[in-house]
Amino acid sequence: MATQRTIAGPCTAWPEDSAFIREVLDRIGDKWTVLVVSTLGAGPLRYSDLQASVPGISQRMLTVTLKELERDGLVTRTAYPEVPPRVVYELTDLGRSLLASVMPLAGWAAEHHGTIAAHRRAHATTGVGRAATRAG
Repeated sequence: MATQRTIAGPCTAWPEDSAFIREVLDRIGDKWTVLVVSTLGAGPLRYSDLQASVPGISQRMLTVTLKELERDGLVTRTAYPEVPPRVVYELTDLGRSLLASVMPLAGWAAEHHGTIAAHRRAHATTGVGRAATRAG
């Protein structure tokens, strides 16, 4: 007799065509989005200050991330007609509402990074399919 499958989780409450919801989750769950949104939570920043505030982000990734956040209504871009040009990025009301979710996520990552690193090191030597387990 076959066992009955249990269906659970948030996807069960979504419309049948939930591809757009997954696309939004992909955008807001991206590491650069989390870091840019959490950084802009402190207030508006110029591009160069934003890049300096997010270690490891390339100019290309920052530009792509900001364009997508602007497209989705999470960030505004204000260009001032000055020489040299000044461009400032700021969270919208929608972006600030996302801030309430990404700050705890970023905090969790900072709090638990050491433990996760230890698990990764252990898994690299003893995980399934590793040389250590095949030799034994």
